[in-house]
Amino acid sequence: MNSLAVQCSNLQLITASDFFKKKFGCKVYKLSLDAGCTCPNRDGTLGYGGCIFCSQSGSGDFAESSSLSIKDQVSKAKNRVASKIKNGKYIAYFQNFTNTYGNPHRLAKLYFEAASEPDIVGVAIGTRPDCLSKEILSVIKELSSKTFVMIELGFQTSKESSGKYIRRCYTNETYLKAVNDIKSFCPEVHIVTHLIFGLPGETEKDMLSSVDFVLKGGSDGIKISVLHILEGTDLALEYKKGLVTPMEEDDYFKVLQKALCVIGEKMVLHRLTGDGPKKILLAPLWTANKKEVLTRLNKLLSI
Repeated sequence: MNSLAVQCSNLQLITASDFFKKKFGCKVYKLSLDAGCTCPNRDGTLGYGGCIFCSQSGSGDFAESSSLSIKDQVSKAKNRVASKIKNGKYIAYFQNFTNTYGNPHRLAKLYFEAASEPDIVGVAIGTRPDCLSKEILSVIKELSSKTFVMIELGFQTSKESSGKYIRRCYTNETYLKAVNDIKSFCPEVHIVTHLIFGLPGETEKDMLSSVDFVLKGGSDGIKISVLHILEGTDLALEYKKGLVTPMEEDDYFKVLQKALCVIGEKMVLHRLTGDGPKKILLAPLWTANKKEVLTRLNKLLSI
């Protein structure tokens, strides 16, 4: 065990699995659903093409098809994990694109339909910090009075120049306002913030600063993944020109270990790795070896 691990050995880390077991008394799985939304960074409102790393599926490569009803999506998603789950429950996860962007009445219908399905104990909504209108927050407030709700905010980095590079199209202040608005208007909602390590030009200090920023901003949970370079994205074009260097496995886990020392038991660890679809994953290829990555992650969580 290295000196950093010894230094952090007394941390009481809170994993999502532990968090859900304490809250619901059983194992909980997320079912990835598609609400048929788009994104202001794709439809021309803010830009076209989405963030530089975003795939054509809007980072929902494992979601069910929006052509299906919510009932059928939930059923298919349950079948996907049937071999893994015994007596657990599910959270309906509206994952891809921006799931608070659109007609609030239509979205409310989808949220409540998902919440009413058997064995669904909560609803998770993936979105952008700049897409939380008063109308949609009113819908979310009502939903949170009936079931557990998570809002997952794609933030990625607190380094403003990196935010511009990835075409995030909002500032850190927008993110902080979103967290404050949710907490003020929907205090029961569990906020999860997404970060990406390995963005071009970012140092270890930048990545740890992003973790600290999210922590101080008041997020309840965090998701961290390494930057995936996927075929068909603008990031892939930069990579093929030799302008982007993917993060090495050892470097990722080194920074991740330090990040855990920052996080401690102050936020729930909802994810510390990510899955890039193998058929379009260009780099880093070490992430495709899920067994090895999970082994290293489990060892890391034992510090």
